[in-house]
Amino acid sequence: MFQPNHQHLISPRALSTRESSALNPVDRNDPFGIVESETQREEFRKVEFIKLQDELQNLGLRIKHHEENLKFLKNCKNRLEESIFDIQVTRGKYHSSEVKNENENNNHFQTEEDTVEQILRHEKSAAAILYQLKTRHGTQAPNLALTKDVLGIVATLGKVDNDNLSRILSEYLGLETMLAIVCKTYEGVKALELYDREGRINNCTGLHGLGSTIGRPVDGRFLVICLENLRPYAGEFVADDPQRKISLLKPRLPNGDCPAGFVGFAVNMIILDSANLFFLTGSGHGLRETLFYSLFSRLQVYRTRAEMLLAVPCINDGAVSLDGGIIRSNGIFYLGSRKDTEVRFPIDSGTTNLPPDYIQAEENMKKMNWEKERLLEDMQREQALMNHVKGKYDSKKQEFVKFIAQGSHGPFQNQVPVGRDRSIHR
Repeated sequence: MFQPNHQHLISPRALSTRESSALNPVDRNDPFGIVESETQREEFRKVEFIKLQDELQNLGLRIKHHEENLKFLKNCKNRLEESIFDIQVTRGKYHSSEVKNENENNNHFQTEEDTVEQILRHEKSAAAILYQLKTRHGTQAPNLALTKDVLGIVATLGKVDNDNLSRILSEYLGLETMLAIVCKTYEGVKALELYDREGRINNCTGLHGLGSTIGRPVDGRFLVICLENLRPYAGEFVADDPQRKISLLKPRLPNGDCPAGFVGFAVNMIILDSANLFFLTGSGHGLRETLFYSLFSRLQVYRTRAEMLLAVPCINDGAVSLDGGIIRSNGIFYLGSRKDTEVRFPIDSGTTNLPPDYIQAEENMKKMNWEKERLLEDMQREQALMNHVKGKYDSKKQEFVKFIAQGSHGPFQNQVPVGRDRSIHR
């Protein structure tokens, strides 16, 4: 009969004890084991404490960095605004001294007021409705949501130096383009006309709504030009030219001579007043190299039709003559008698021939305004970054405080977060 070996038998109670010992290596009745376990936990809490504290310190330093950047940008903006104000004061004094000169010439020619009157005759046009808005709201018109991004109408944004040039360039562009609304950005274009879900025009909003309220609903289509979407002229400018004309090579006949009767390029024959001369788009381009270069490109101007026709071999982007000739583009001729456009460019009175120091001051102000816009963009970006880091700091601080509260009887109960409290709330 089999006799069990009692030396190799393990009782269920003993097995249970061993398993319990394997799962819980520290005997709760062993004071040395308890001390060792508590020490490990405290070491872990110290490491976690230092980690959270370092993260708070790093976030605090980042906030301080953004605050210093903002302070620097604000100081730069304030200095620019002071310089711009000084230039504006000087410009105001110059203009006040020129008022008498403007009134001395009583000879009638196409004035800007005449051009506006011609625009208003097209009473249901978008351009006329905009001028009605300007008349009704005066100085507040540029601040209205509908018009704050509108720079003006093509016909009023430039002048020329003689009546023949006014007539031929206006005819070349055509009435629709002369009445075109010029917006600085695409946001301004979208504000002029809104649509419903089916893509139909919402006649209660934008220019359509405005026209309806004054009893002059917009009639048909109208042209809008968005400056920021135009491809600007990318070449050089004429050195030291007060009108900032663009540098274009004169046309040359096959024999190398400049054609007789060539007066210039239409884009450079537009005269910009001080406000339009120093206007800049968001990308830093002026009206001549955006709007007028887009409208005229390298359109050539000749004294007579006969001289223009002799120059056909070197005409690529069209030509006009002061006596009414038009070549739309290479190989496309407009024949027949001239028909005056109902809306024409105003004639320059001569007051745009500004002294060099005034031109330099205006140029400086243009650059300052452009730089100010860039600074404002940088400030907005820096503020957004700082707000983001502050949010992370506040979240991490709450985590830190909760961590301390969980061990309120431990060695950290008197510790406080290090770093940014004073600077954030100052």
